[in-house]
Amino acid sequence: MCYYFSMSVRWIPGESFLGNGFLAGNVLVDAGVSPMAVERFSEQIEYIVLTHCHYDHIAYLREIAHMCRAKVAIHRLDAPGLVDDRESLAFNFGGRSPGVIPDLLLEEGDRVGDLLVLHTPGHTAGSICLYSEAERNLISGDTVFTDGGFGRFDFPGGSRAALARSLDRLTDLEVRGLYPGHGSPVEEGGDRHIAAARELLKSCYG
Repeated sequence: MCYYFSMSVRWIPGESFLGNGFLAGNVLVDAGVSPMAVERFSEQIEYIVLTHCHYDHIAYLREIAHMCRAKVAIHRLDAPGLVDDRESLAFNFGGRSPGVIPDLLLEEGDRVGDLLVLHTPGHTAGSICLYSEAERNLISGDTVFTDGGFGRFDFPGGSRAALARSLDRLTDLEVRGLYPGHGSPVEEGGDRHIAAARELLKSCYG
C-alpha cells in the first residue's frame, strides 16, 4: 500500500519492524519495504538513498536496486553496514546485510534529485536526513519521529551528544512535512515534532 502525501512525497509504509520507504521524484528513500511495494514505481526510481545502515532500512536493498537498475547512495560513514552484519545489526533481526557496494558515498551538502543531504549523526555515525527546501519537507530516517521521539543512540556508532547536536540543528530548519523512518508522517507542523524530540532528549537523557 502506498499513500500520497505532499505534492512530491509518497509514503510506502514499512511492515512489522521494517522501516518506511518514501518516494520523492526519482529517489526512493530507504529499502526496508518489500520489492512488491515499489514494483509499480520501478521505472521511475533512479536512486536509492539510505538514511542509515540498519537492517530494517536496507533489508531489500539488493532486490530493489536490481529491479529498478538504481544507483545506491549512503553516507560514507555508514557504507560498511551494507556488507557488515555487526554494523547493520542484521543478526538482531535474523537477517544478513545485503552485501551491496554503494555507487555514491554521500556527504553533508550533497544533493540527490531535489533533496539536500543533511548529516545528522547520533542514531548511527552516518545517519542523514533529506530536506526539500522548496516544500520544506524533511525525510528524517531514525533521527527524529513524528511522535516527538528519536532513534536509539546505544547501538554501535550511536552517540547521545551527536544526536543532541543533530536535533539542535534540525530545529533551526523550517519543516512543514516530516517523514520518519517509522510511524506515520505529518504534512504540517513537522518542526513542532522536532522541537518536542529535542526537549525530550534534554529532559530525560541530559
